[in-house]
Amino acid sequence: MTTLVICIDRSGAIGRATNVPMPVAGWEAVRSLVTDAGLSDPEDASVNCLLESLRVARDLRDEREEAVVAVVSAESDTAVGADRSIAAQLDDLVDRYDPRAAIVVVDSAEDEQVLPIVESRMPVDSVDRVVVRQARDIESTYYLLKQFLADEQLRSTILVPFGIALLLVPALFAWFSAGEAVAGVAGLLGAALLYKGLAIDRFVAGMPERVREALYAGQVSIVTYVVAGGLALVGGFFGVLSASDLGEAPELVEAVEFVYAAVPWFAVAGVTAAVGRLLDELIRDEGIRTPYLNLPFVIAAVALVVRGFAGYFLAQEAIHEPFEMGAVAVTPVQQLAAFIVGGIVVSLVGVKLASDVGTETLEDVIDAERETDGE
Repeated sequence: MTTLVICIDRSGAIGRATNVPMPVAGWEAVRSLVTDAGLSDPEDASVNCLLESLRVARDLRDEREEAVVAVVSAESDTAVGADRSIAAQLDDLVDRYDPRAAIVVVDSAEDEQVLPIVESRMPVDSVDRVVVRQARDIESTYYLLKQFLADEQLRSTILVPFGIALLLVPALFAWFSAGEAVAGVAGLLGAALLYKGLAIDRFVAGMPERVREALYAGQVSIVTYVVAGGLALVGGFFGVLSASDLGEAPELVEAVEFVYAAVPWFAVAGVTAAVGRLLDELIRDEGIRTPYLNLPFVIAAVALVVRGFAGYFLAQEAIHEPFEMGAVAVTPVQQLAAFIVGGIVVSLVGVKLASDVGTETLEDVIDAERETDGE
């Protein structure tokens, strides 16, 4: 008994592309039809349907089952005419092969509508629907969504923030205006995406372990980091006070005043933290690495340059009185030049010190000091 593997083309694309009389039956005939259809329109999904029919027939033959592959294609542009032409082609196949059952291969929901016509003529054991994964239609979207939902990391990164935002939308619209609600939701989504995209979540997750290791290891930098944080808060506090004392000054001037007042405190905080890290390097007795030795000087140099520019702008706006050295008044340009030169000098001192000491171990430094004292 024969199993008929039928590729159904209700749209008639195969028949129009190849100009071959339908139905087509037999392994070699269908293989030739695949070549003709593929050369006519390589992007047509019907080519994949034909190939799937050949694959199913081959698998059945590998299982020692007699199988015949066949193709039916509509020969009319109207729905009724197309179905009648397919019915006539099915009758021809039944008369030729007298199949005991059929396996129907389709590539769209439209082709699947012909299934009752096939069932009225022979039993249908299976329906194989071919979906081309590379197709640019709704069927490929299904595969993309399936792969997306299977990725746990993508779900937590994309779906969770959007879900929270959608839950907050009704509450925000009830309490605020539409513009404020949209801005709040957009800010939430942006913060969530940046939090995940910049790997801040990994940094935060590893922070307790790093703090625990630092405490157990007795690192001096833990204390200096706390001191640096306090100094930075003091600098921000004094910066806000200085900016608020300007009254009705423009916002840009207030920002420059904040920088001018806060930069010294920020610089001291940065140098304190860098010195703590440098002391950890010394305590570990593994030598002094150049970056840690040079960092305090870099922070001080940058602070001098930034404060010099801030002071220059404030002097130009007559916010600060000109600096006087004895009986000589220093112009804003001269003051800015002095700060820039000071920053360069501090930076060069750091580079020189790092090049001289940075490659030496702590033991080398101690031995050199002992030799100097002995001399």
